[in-house]
Parts: sequence; structure tokens; C-alpha cells
Amino acid sequence: MDVSTIKVGTPVTAGLGKLFQTHGLSLKTVVLFDEHTRKLFGDALFETLREEGFQWKELVVPAREASKSFNAAYRLYSLMIEADVDRSWNLLACGGGVVGDLGGFIAASYFRGIPVIQLPTTLLAMTDSSIGGKVAINHPHGKNLIGFFHIPELVLIDPAYLRTLPKREIFGGMSEVVKYGFIADEAFLSFLDSHFNDIVQLKEPFLTEAVRKSADTKADVVKKDFRETTGLRATLNFGHTFAHGLEKLAEYRHMRHGEAVSIGMVCALFLSRNLGYLDQASLEKGLSILGRFRYPRGLVKRRFIEVDSSELLENMLSDKKKLDKKLRFVLLKKLGEAFLLEKNVENEAVIQAIDNAKQFFKGKNPY
Repeated sequence: MDVSTIKVGTPVTAGLGKLFQTHGLSLKTVVLFDEHTRKLFGDALFETLREEGFQWKELVVPAREASKSFNAAYRLYSLMIEADVDRSWNLLACGGGVVGDLGGFIAASYFRGIPVIQLPTTLLAMTDSSIGGKVAINHPHGKNLIGFFHIPELVLIDPAYLRTLPKREIFGGMSEVVKYGFIADEAFLSFLDSHFNDIVQLKEPFLTEAVRKSADTKADVVKKDFRETTGLRATLNFGHTFAHGLEKLAEYRHMRHGEAVSIGMVCALFLSRNLGYLDQASLEKGLSILGRFRYPRGLVKRRFIEVDSSELLENMLSDKKKLDKKLRFVLLKKLGEAFLLEKNVENEAVIQAIDNAKQFFKGKNPY
């Protein structure tokens, strides 16, 4: 994915017609919202489309994970067919991860594929899910199991949209921002350490710098390993192997993805240290950053500390997306350098890392 397809600014939709034409896109677009983003951003966006000479069809889905389904997609296909939407159109997805995934899935499959433009409205979507072209719907056996690689023609990021979000969503998105520092850029990690509070309080220019750097880092990784053939793109899953188990235990309802990832990164740091890849000073610096995350009252205690470690491992092993029925761990050689561990990790080592992380969240030094 080319970094030039990502535009960051406020207002990001200024000059939208010319931008579409520059990228070879027609001014006929299906605009997909969820109920929340329609209320927050719809009127202003439609005024822009009107001023810029667009023709559009509006679609709205419920603001919940269940919208990523065959039933929802089929209903939207029908509305598009009835509106005479053909392959000359494109689709603009305005929302968080659910809308971005669903919109990308529909665009990839409608008339065998129409262009998709992502207009993310959450920090998690701005820095992760809207970039890279992985689009999917869910199946009763797991999340994101049915989908495509469908690169967006444009990703339009407006950090001002984040002012509509509660703090819990900001911290959730911050997990992916911090992840880029861990896996690819120690200098960026130090920047985040110095300005963590500024960013979560949405202060400029720190917020825009963090968003832009994160988006560019993901785009660069995706460009180098689009279909995950070299292991580079897999490093984007730092902390996610643990996180997938936590999300499953929480029934995909009681813990947000970003919250699970931040806890998972603590586990992954300990596993990296315990297996001899990461030095103690780097572990402590990483933990000091992750210790600044804030969670809803009692969440970590009920959904992680009080969970039996072997039960968490069992749920990690049941993750339908693991390769060859084996867990794959992304670990750190040092801060800013991640790698995909090719060999198996003994269950005892995984449980030890989980137990170390529990001690950390209890406020104790596990060493």
C-alpha cells in the first residue's frame, strides 16, 4: 500500500471531488455509516458531497459487531442493486472498524469489486483497521474469517473526529499506536512515552504526529508484505495472540480489542524476556509505557487477573485464525525490532508469561 493514498488533515474532506478525480475515482459513491457516525458526521459530509458535485447513495447499519454478517451484507447489496449502483461507482466507508470491514467486504465483492475509500472515525481505525486492505465479515466460529484483501484507493484521516469519542475508545486505539513503536521504531516509542498524556488528551501537534506516523508505518509494512508471505506483516500482530484468547473469554463483548491488545503486549514483552530475546532494561521501559493505559474499573481484575492462566491458553489455542493449528508469537529482539517466532513455544513458557503479566497488573515486580 502506497503512503500517498493516505491523507491526514482537518478538514480531511476539503477538495474531495478533485482528490477523487486525481486518484481516478468517479464522483458516484455509496456512503456507508453506522447509526452513530451518520448522526455525528453525515450532514456535514453530504453537504461536502453536494458542493463537490457528487452523486451518492446512503446506507446505514446498526453500530454493533453483529453488522459484520452475511445478512447485513446481503441487505446492503439489495439496496445498491435497487439504486442502480454499478461498477462505475465506489464505496466510502465512514466509521470505525465494523463499518470499515463491512464496507470493504461489500466493495470487494459487489460487481466483482468496486473501489473502496476509508474515512475512519476512531483512533483504532485511523491507525490500523482502515489501512492494509484486510476486509472481512464474521462467522459464528470466529471473527473476520470470511473476507478479502482489498486495498483502499484512499484513506482519509481527520484527527478532529476523535473529539467525539469517549476516553475508553482513545485508550483502546492507543494500543495500536504504541504497538508500532514496539515493532518498528524505538524513536517513535520514545516520542509516545514523552507525549502519552498529550496524545490521549488529543492535544496537537502530538495527536496528528502520532496518527500520521502510525498510519505510515502500517502502510509501509503492508507494501512490503501485502499477503503475509515473508512474516513481516505478521509482526503487526504483536500482542494479538494473547489478545485473541482474552477477547474470546470475554465473549467479544466485555473487553474491547484495544484493551485486549494492550494486555497482550504486556504478556508478549514478558515472553520475549523469558525466552532470552529481550534485555531487562528494554522490558522495563516497555512495561512503563504500557502501565500508563487506563481501563474501566475492575476490567483487568475480572477479565484477566482472575482468569485461570491455563484457561486463557486453551482459548488462545482454539483461535480459528492460527496457522497449521499452532500458536504464532510475535516477539521483540529489542524495542523497535519485532520478529515472528517460527518454533513452537512450550505451554509452560506461555503460562509463565501470563502469570508474570498478572503480577505486573497487581502492581508487583514478577522478578
